[in-house]
Amino acid sequence: MRKSMRAMIDCATGSNDRVAPGIDGHKHIRKSELEPGTDMINEEIKKEERKVFIIQKPSACAKCGDELSKSRWIELAGDDALCMKCSELGDLDFLPTGNAALTRRSKKHSALWAVVLKWSRARKRYERQGLLVETEALEKAHMECLLDDEARRIKRKKSRARRAKKDEEYVQSFANAIRGMYPHCLENIEHKIAEHACRIYSGRVGRTAMAKDLSPPAVRLAVGAHVRHNFTEYEKLLGNGYERLEALNEVRPSIEEILLKWAGENS
Repeated sequence: MRKSMRAMIDCATGSNDRVAPGIDGHKHIRKSELEPGTDMINEEIKKEERKVFIIQKPSACAKCGDELSKSRWIELAGDDALCMKCSELGDLDFLPTGNAALTRRSKKHSALWAVVLKWSRARKRYERQGLLVETEALEKAHMECLLDDEARRIKRKKSRARRAKKDEEYVQSFANAIRGMYPHCLENIEHKIAEHACRIYSGRVGRTAMAKDLSPPAVRLAVGAHVRHNFTEYEKLLGNGYERLEALNEVRPSIEEILLKWAGENS
């Protein structure tokens, strides 16, 4: 049973009407825009990069007729789906994602390699699962990684220290911006606000691009949030069953009064 490229993209995505997404967030191309006879999923992918798909629906190899169940691996060759044996990739070893150095070196030493992709229903795109590489290349890459493991560990440690120092400097700059906008705020409270708002991976206002430019609106949001939670009845109102917006509207005058006082505009 022969499959057209459009049908095989359906098998890979588990859908008949989805857009064929690119790899790692590249521009998406609709299936209707795919030209017959090409194995490209999107125009920004390198032409020489071979791609293997983990299918979401049963299919069949166009060359040997082997029935391919869900989760089997295929390669698209023009309009046809090929099993790993027929695509001549069956003897390669699978290297999962997760070790950047090992992946980079295995790819470098392997004359034949392919990217393994799987459709993510949550993110609505294909995501890299790893590489298929030659056994000798993988073994050589493993050996190289063992030989310079200590050097790379030291490099990572130094890199973490640089990032930590940079983040510390940023938090201090944010605290200075708070003190600049609110010169009459409580002593040292700017450091407490900055450390809370700028905590890494917190998703708070201090981690936004606007805040990293020390934008006054971002500084005001951070200070306002601190005031709301620590100097008003906001938390108590939430505990009494108020919705967040209702509680916020209730305490907004108090927040504004404190902010004006800290800014020196309301003695």
